[in-house]
Order: sequence, then C-alpha cells, then structure tokens
Amino acid sequence: MEFTSEHLRIYQRDGYVIVRNLFSKAEVDRLYALAVGDEVLSTKTYDRVDASGMKTKLALWYTLDDSLYSKFARSARIIDAVSQILGGPVAHYHSKLMQKEPKTGGAWEWHQDYGYWYKNNGFLFPDMLSVLTALTPSTKENGCLQMIKGSHKMGRVEHGFAGEQVGADLEKVNEALKIMPLEYLDMEPGDTAFFHCNTLHASAANLSDKPRWSIITAYNLASNKPYKDVHESSYTPVEPFYGDLLAEEQAGITDTADFLVKS
Repeated sequence: MEFTSEHLRIYQRDGYVIVRNLFSKAEVDRLYALAVGDEVLSTKTYDRVDASGMKTKLALWYTLDDSLYSKFARSARIIDAVSQILGGPVAHYHSKLMQKEPKTGGAWEWHQDYGYWYKNNGFLFPDMLSVLTALTPSTKENGCLQMIKGSHKMGRVEHGFAGEQVGADLEKVNEALKIMPLEYLDMEPGDTAFFHCNTLHASAANLSDKPRWSIITAYNLASNKPYKDVHESSYTPVEPFYGDLLAEEQAGITDTADFLVKS
C-alpha cells in the first residue's frame, strides 16, 4: 500500500488515518525479531508508570544511524506521506519502541503529543505528527491506541501529570468524548497510523496474554525549529530511504543514537 490523496483527506478530517499493509509482514517480522534481541535497546529501555501503577516499557532516541530502525524511520513510504501532510521538508524528531508486555503493560493516559512538545521542548507551531507501525497485532484486548476523532481541531489543551505520565485536562477530554467519536485502532503487523500532534489519544492496559509492540516516530516540519530543544535532528531534513528493507543488513541500534534517559 501507499499513502494516497484519500488517506490525506481522512487525516485532515479526523486527525489520524491508518494505512493498511504499508509494510509487509516479512519487513515487520524482521524488525520485531531484531528489537526483541537488541541488547542496546534493552539497556536503554525504561518504565513509565500509569495512574494505577502499571508499567509500559519504552526506549526513545533522537539520532538516526545505520540501524534497521532508522531505515524504517527514513523509509520513503513514510517520509513522502509526512511531507504531503506537513507541506514541506520533513525532519525526524525522535523514534521510540513501545513495549506493552502481557498482563503487566500499563495504560497511556489521554494526551496530545503537542501538549508537551510545546511546553517542554519549545515548538511554536503544531506542524508535527507521529507515525506508529504495529510490530505485533494491536487489539482492544491488548491495549491498542484509542483516538478521539476530530479532536485535533480543538487546538492544544492544558496538560498535567497522571502517574509518571503527562495527561490532558480530563474536563476537556470528557467534554470532547460527548460530541466526538471514540475509535479503537485495531491494527495488524505492518499497518501504520499517522496522527496529528493535537489529536487526543490514549491506550488501555494490556490485560491479555499477548504482547503489543510498536515503533513510533515523531516528525516535524523542518522549518519549525524549537527554541528549547537541543536536538539537531528535529530541524534537519531527512534523506528518504528507497532501499529494500529485507535486503539491508540487520543492524541493531548504536549507543550513539542519543537516547532519552528517564529523569
């Protein structure tokens, strides 16, 4: 599949869109197998505790390298789509591997990504989005993404802490849920969701016996240079990768990928 004008129309209307089979099962299986055994990623992974005390594991990094993860992040299938959405050259803000383990994976509170990118990182404009590719099946039972359809049109809402996470003002969330549809994003491996940085989204705890792993990359319009953030990647245009992900060396991530360290 590829990102089409119809996908763009849905994204602009709803604040998100899923492109089914953007990556093949073989491509995603290769990345998932690499991630499961990646010792560097394992040492850089940390927990985020939700309001009930359950934990989601993630590793987040800013710098692109020669790893298979970076080739996914630079894939022309994604970069061409993001360029259409943002209307200009695309920069890589950060990538993260989300790991919701069976029975223990925590919830992610209602939030907008821009809620903290604006406040903590100094991005003045919401010319940003996230792209999530499912590495394992993502279902309501194992805590898939939930989106409030059309909520990106609300603009940025205030955020505060919920557990160790930053969450949106629940009064605004509850009012939004009264007038806008809630959708659970059931996804198969290789399905890819593009969502606006102001779209309200959340995910429930994984109470199933199956893991939910995904790779999420945040992109920025290269001209939207932050005044606080020090990561050059956030305003450096990405060079798209047009190669064959199955033919590429199965390289793991390096220590120099500029990982976020939990404070």
